[in-house]
This record gives sequence, C-alpha cells and structure tokens, in this order.
Amino acid sequence: MGGPRGAGWVAAGLLLGAGACYCIYRLTRGRRRGDRELGMRPSKSAEDLTDCSYDDVLNAAQLQKLLYLLESTEDPVIIERALITLGNNAAFSVNQAIIRELGGIPIVGNKINHSNQSIKEKALNALNNLSVNVENQIKIKIYIIQVCEDVFSGPLNSAVQLAGLRLLTNMTVTNDHQHMLHSYITDLFQVLLTGNGNTKVDSSFLSLYDSHVAKEILLRVLTLFQNINNCLKIEGRLAVQPTFTEGSLFFLLHGEECAQKIKALVDHHDAEVKEKVLTIIPKI
Repeated sequence: MGGPRGAGWVAAGLLLGAGACYCIYRLTRGRRRGDRELGMRPSKSAEDLTDCSYDDVLNAAQLQKLLYLLESTEDPVIIERALITLGNNAAFSVNQAIIRELGGIPIVGNKINHSNQSIKEKALNALNNLSVNVENQIKIKIYIIQVCEDVFSGPLNSAVQLAGLRLLTNMTVTNDHQHMLHSYITDLFQVLLTGNGNTKVDSSFLSLYDSHVAKEILLRVLTLFQNINNCLKIEGRLAVQPTFTEGSLFFLLHGEECAQKIKALVDHHDAEVKEKVLTIIPKI
C-alpha cells in the first residue's frame, strides 16, 4: 500500500481525526430530527423560506424556489441566508436526494468561490451535509481540490478552514476519494499539529465505542479507527513515526481503553458491527 494509495490512507486518518466529532454530531442530530413527522406550511416566497423563524423541513417545491433564489440573486445577505436554510434541510436524507435531483449541488458548490468568507463557509457547511449521501459525493468530488486549496491557504483555525475540514472528513470516510488528497499530506499534518482545540478530541470521544451507541455511529467510529490504523502501518511497519500528544485523537485511539472497548464489541448484537470488529481486532 505505497504511493498515492498509501498517502490516501494517511489523508483519511488525519481528516477523520480532525472532523470526526462534528461528523457524528451531525449524523445523530439529523437522525433525531428526521424521525419526527415532517410538518409543511402553506406556500411561501423563496425569501420567506430563508427567514430564521421558519424552521419546518422544506418540500421539493420549496427547495426548488430556494435554489432558484440562490442562483439568481447577488445580494450577499440573501445568499448567506439561503445557504444556511439549504444546509439545515440537507441534514435530512430525503432532502439530500431531492437537492441533488433538482441540480442543487453545483449551485451550492459554485458559492465556495465567493469572495465573501461567510458565504464560502455556509456553502461548505451545506456541501458537508449533502456529502453524507454517497450518490451526492460523486458530484461533490469535483470540489475537493478547491476545498483543499482553501483549507491550506487560508488563516489557521478560520471558519472556512474548519468547514472545509469537515467536508473533507465526510468525503474520505470511504476509500473512493482518498487518492485525491495525496498531494496535501504535509499541509494536513501542519494544520492538525498547529491548530487550536477545534482540531482536537477529548476523552469523552471514546464513549462512542460503547455497545449501546447507534449502529450508524459505531460503524463510523470503527471505520475511523480502521483507517487511522491502516494509515500508520504499511506491511507491518510504521508509515510515519508520530509522537502521540496526550489528548490527541491518535493518543486516544492507540490507548488501552480504546482497545478494550473495541474488543468488547465482538459480542455486539448487530452482525455488521461484529464483522467490522473482527476485521479490526487482529490489528490492535
């Protein structure tokens, strides 16, 4: 596993570490809200839909109005409000598909080039929520290089940088797009080593490996461990010689407590979780 593919593993591990907590938070939040009945209000104008007091989930017709508004207006206030509304609605799986089918991904994606940093951030947040859908990732991947450039050329710990890292995290959960990041490994190390607490994880993160945690979250954090483990080992040798700073994600995941939690999941009731654990245990 050398060259670009090996580098892709490194990128995956680092990015997952940077954004894992936020990624999981969005997953659980979207799940809880998505489980309730989706109430719809009578038809409203596109600008009304961006009102912060309007918190219902939008239907397809309303989303279409919002996308048209986003594409046609040049008012930065309206653009930002529309992106926030789209991003919030993209937290629901049904809307992730609808927005894609309405041609919304390139409309949102074009806004990451906006000169207004707040608009850029909101566009990245919306793409992040949309990227939870695997089919959406096929369309979003064309923005990966631009996002990397923005993340590593912008101010350290800026809102745009953190939003970009969150998007790259979702895009590298699977192996499909990791190879696109192999040119940015040095930059990733620099960001994660010099960034503030937003790129670090506290010990409560390990509670996500408890057996009572929802299956979707367990599979994500197990994949996180698996990818980081793979990125550090190449044919039984360390690919890099890191110093695990106490409190860092690497320190937590390579500690005894995490190892014991993962081993305990071998008796999990869900077959998919159990299968994932059985592939990981020999590498602990």
